[in-house]
Amino acid sequence: MPASTEAPTRVGAVSPASAASASAAVDSRLTPGGPGYRRMSFALFLAGVATFALLYSTQALLPLISNDFGVAASEASWTVAAATGGLALFVLPMSALSERFGRRTVMTASLAIAVTVGLLVPFAPSLPALVVLRAVQGAALAGLPASATAYLAEEVKPKALVTAIGLFVAGNSVGGMSGRVITGWVAQEWGWRVAVGVIGAIAVACAVAFRLLLPAPKHFVAGSLRPRVLLGTVHGHLGDPLLRRLYAIGALFMTVFGGVYTVIGYRLTEAPFSLPQGIVGSIFLVYLVGTVSASTAGRLVGRLGRRGALYAAGGTTAAGLLLSLAGSLALVLLGLVLITGGFFAGHAVASSAVSKTATHGRAQASALYQSAYYIGSSAGSTVGALAFHAGGWTGTVGVGLLAVLGVVSITVLGTRAARAEQRLATV
Repeated sequence: MPASTEAPTRVGAVSPASAASASAAVDSRLTPGGPGYRRMSFALFLAGVATFALLYSTQALLPLISNDFGVAASEASWTVAAATGGLALFVLPMSALSERFGRRTVMTASLAIAVTVGLLVPFAPSLPALVVLRAVQGAALAGLPASATAYLAEEVKPKALVTAIGLFVAGNSVGGMSGRVITGWVAQEWGWRVAVGVIGAIAVACAVAFRLLLPAPKHFVAGSLRPRVLLGTVHGHLGDPLLRRLYAIGALFMTVFGGVYTVIGYRLTEAPFSLPQGIVGSIFLVYLVGTVSASTAGRLVGRLGRRGALYAAGGTTAAGLLLSLAGSLALVLLGLVLITGGFFAGHAVASSAVSKTATHGRAQASALYQSAYYIGSSAGSTVGALAFHAGGWTGTVGVGLLAVLGVVSITVLGTRAARAEQRLATV
């Protein structure tokens, strides 16, 4: 046989062909204005709309559900807490499946199951049955959040990642807003069951459009489903101090948000406001503020840095909570605007920081964040309702202010830890 003309390659060396291939892979990642970016952004935007519309489809309807089943606010709130709790419990296993079978596959399957359950929810014969269906729906939706952020981290160039994730979070805010506004007006005329059925039908349309629009992944590399490997990855992420802080920040922000929006319907339908259900549902139009703040989070980080952006988000949320204590409807609405804007900005900053910090097992890193985030939602929904029962709106605001104080404290500790690491590096 003729002697090979190829030069021997040292162990661990990167061949020119491999380097060119890696460069091409990096260059082919999506960027704003590039081919496929708009399709991807719109597809994930629609996934975000469907996720939040389904996840919180009963939140604006809690007073009606309470009346229908003859239960208190703290019991009706389980229709929200069960869904977010199911998502929190299953987001890590679903992220593992996405590492093996692909992000797009898992997101598609998750949406398909969730929208199917969504069409069954209106026929729940009792509150326990409704809670069970909502828990199943939340568990199905668990395949969306972590897989979506991992997909973006793999398919989008790093400089555009905060903006891309911000657009996905903006879809969450639009879904949350439209779901509550639509259910409010529909329920006022035809009851809560028809209202959640309409949301289910909208989610079906979003799911179909998502699957047709989302580009096939080009940079996904299948991982292992072996428990030892997965547990090792999770252990590594939990051992990272920065990731732990980001997980806690996401949970605390969502504790505020979950508590406020679970209880606000009760406050506004009672004296002194006594608003009708349709108007209460329209209050959720303030979610549009969240759409803007989430989609501009990248610019906020560019100006203030990640820690500065978190301080700004926490301060805005706290100011909104204090304003909401006023007896004026206009000031309450302004408070909700600030709470919503601060929350979505903080969530977009923290979730994108997780994707940037994790250099491997991104789906698991994102899943841990989402798990903490939705545990915060479940805790906020439950504790916020209990605080409202015990001390009225002031009690719910007190819970929220404690959570914001936690965000600020964790951010301060993170700043000090980073400075200490810098000093050690210069020694």
